Parts: sequence; structure tokens; C-alpha cells
Amino acid sequence: MSNPTHQAQKMLLFGLSGQKSFAIGTLKVREIMPLPKLTKLPHSHPSVIGTTTFRGSAVPVIDMGAAVGYPPLTHEELQQSSVIVTDVQRKEIGFVVRSVRQIIEADWKQVKRPPTALGKRAFVTGLLDLDGEVIQLMDVELLLSMVYPSAVEVDEVVLTDVQRETLKSLNILLVDDSQVARKQLSDVLDSKDIPYFVTTNGDEALQIMLDTATEGRPIDILVSDIEMPGLDGYELAFQVRDNSSLKQPYIILHTSLNSEMSVSYANQVGANEALTKFDAEELLQAMLRGAEQKP
Repeated sequence: MSNPTHQAQKMLLFGLSGQKSFAIGTLKVREIMPLPKLTKLPHSHPSVIGTTTFRGSAVPVIDMGAAVGYPPLTHEELQQSSVIVTDVQRKEIGFVVRSVRQIIEADWKQVKRPPTALGKRAFVTGLLDLDGEVIQLMDVELLLSMVYPSAVEVDEVVLTDVQRETLKSLNILLVDDSQVARKQLSDVLDSKDIPYFVTTNGDEALQIMLDTATEGRPIDILVSDIEMPGLDGYELAFQVRDNSSLKQPYIILHTSLNSEMSVSYANQVGANEALTKFDAEELLQAMLRGAEQKP
């Protein structure tokens, strides 16, 4: 099986404070523009500085630096800033940044996991060494969960007894580098008393799959994020499909990207489905479709 996943991923570098560079994947970016005229929102989070209209829709605009703990941009600094309009988890959000620097190409294998010493409040999902400069990949999901706590709450999903017992009989593996996404995934299954394995990265996920296969309890359903340090979701799916020693699971790539491109790549590496985060009903129904294919 030829590997279609060795394709550089583009990242947008930007600054929030001082000389540090941060990055997000360009597949999340809809547009970059100067700060537009904003409408104030009463009773909003302090880092939400207003709303603007983008392609006919109202979009909240967040001072990203203030949201992650830097001093808010002053009025004068805002006039020199840029807004990155993103499409993340089915929402269009504008982020004000001090400066937009450049777009680079990088392989996710070059991205290192952040050290645990940074703690759970660090808004970083990975670190990339670019010619001696350490680039921090922004955890946009964690940031949004702080600004909009209700947005990450998981809606109750009704399953029949048969559906619940069907999923309880499966070995399910969840993989996501975002602590917010992992909690959402876990909450869905915990609420139905459905057991599962969970890990933060593709390398550990592949090892879990090899170990469970050796123990005679192979993974039936793999739910994986796409953008992860080290072994990303595309490469993980490819390596699983290319490994004849593994009983082949139903693979669901689960991503904050809302893009036809992510679906196309998912199909190329052998994933059964690609879903945009986060819809609990949609996810459970995909798992049930996977259960139907289990021999």
C-alpha cells in the first residue's frame, strides 16, 4: 500500500507578545484581515472584544493574547493588529493577534509533544523547532472552552438498550492531543457506561493496538484526531491499514477541521469516516455503523 500521507502541512505563524511565535494549521483559517469595525457584546467574556460580519454571518472576535493570559492589546495596538478568522468545531471565530508572520510547511512528525511540566492550563498542543526558534502550536479548543464553557458541554444522546450493549461489547480506542476533546469523547461514552481506551497521541495509540491484538482483544473502533504531534491521524490510519498483524478496526477520523480536503485525505489513507467535532449523536451513530461491520 503506497503511503499518500507524506504531505507537508501548512501552518500560519503569528505573534501575541514579545518575540515568541505561535501557530495554527492553515486548514483552520478562513481569512486574515485588518481589524474591522466591531460591535460590542454585553455580558461577554473579557477577551471577547466584539463581533464583526464575515460573509454575511456575525462572528465573535477574541483577543487571543488576553484569552491565554497576556495583557490585552491597547487601543493603539489593536489598530496595528490582524484578525485570523477560523473555522473550528463548526464555529467561525475571529482571533486578534499582534502580528501575522508567515506560512510555513512542516511534517507533523517534526512536532514534539509539550512537556508535562507546562501543566493542563498550557494552551499548547505541540512544539516545532524552526531553524532554532521554538514555535508553539496553539490549542484553540482549550482556548474556546475557557471563553465559552457551555460550548464544550456534551448533549445527552438517547441510545436503545440494544445499541448501548452493542457498543459495550466493542474495544474502542480514542486518540486526541487536546484535553478538551478527550474529555468530550470520554464524557459521551462514560454517560452510557461504555468502556474504552484513551491516549493523547498516535504513537501510543498504535502501541495500544499492537498490545491488545497480541492479548487477543483487538481494537474494533478507532476514533482519532487528525492534527497531532508525532504520528498524526492520517499516518496512524495508514499504518493500521498497512499492518497485516492487526485485525482491521473501523476508523473514524474526528477533527476540528471543517474541510472537504480532510475528508479526501481520510479516504486516501483508508479511514471509514471523517467527522467534524463535536456532535455526540453523530459520533455514536458512526460507532454503531462500525459495529455493524464487525464480523
